[in-house]
Amino acid sequence: MAEMIRLDKYLSDMGIGTRSEIKTWIRKGRVTVNQTVCRKPETKITIGLDRIYFDNHPIHYHQYHYFMLHKPAGVVSATTDNFSKTVLDLIKEKNVKNLFPMGRLDKDTEGLLLITNDGDLAHQLLSPKKRVDKVYYAKIKGMVTSEDIQSFLEGVRIGDYKTLPAQLKILHSDTISEIELTIQEGKFHQVKRMFQAVGKEVLYLKRLSMGGLSLDPSLQAGEYRELTDHEVNLLRKIEK
Repeated sequence: MAEMIRLDKYLSDMGIGTRSEIKTWIRKGRVTVNQTVCRKPETKITIGLDRIYFDNHPIHYHQYHYFMLHKPAGVVSATTDNFSKTVLDLIKEKNVKNLFPMGRLDKDTEGLLLITNDGDLAHQLLSPKKRVDKVYYAKIKGMVTSEDIQSFLEGVRIGDYKTLPAQLKILHSDTISEIELTIQEGKFHQVKRMFQAVGKEVLYLKRLSMGGLSLDPSLQAGEYRELTDHEVNLLRKIEK
């Protein structure tokens, strides 16, 4: 059954203005519903069926929004922060409300971060029960070895917690090694603490993918784009 909401709420949800501003604009005849001027803010609108225009511009209703952000270093994964720029400061969309980062990356970590206002989907994807793959690229101080691969497969102790099996792939091993690591958890500073557990230090960390959704290589650090319908469906398959 199609959802119905008030006309003023419809326009407010799409960021057109405050509810009080929108009520005034509706009464002044700036809004049409199905090509007819509507002056009643309380008019019920059927989402997906009724055609809404504000100042002759179509206003399409999207309940949820999904963005792929290439998070740069130096930005915190939070909605607000008193001292540092947040990932939401990078999102410049005006007609979107209640966004938050889906999970977090450490302040000095780069890479894929999803931004949304879909709380149910975020809850499902971040649930430990789902065991969603997260793939990272890292530069490591120290020579990463086959023994480290085995240790990660068996799980390592970080504090009083033993990690789930993780897939460690060595790309280059030297005094500065390069690796890819696939984990299914998101403990605080997990990747860094896992390498600390085997006597090594993470020098650089970047998330490449999450749940089969890879960072768009065309996005520079600090840039973002909306997810495609196909990408959203990939996430929803994980949710199920």
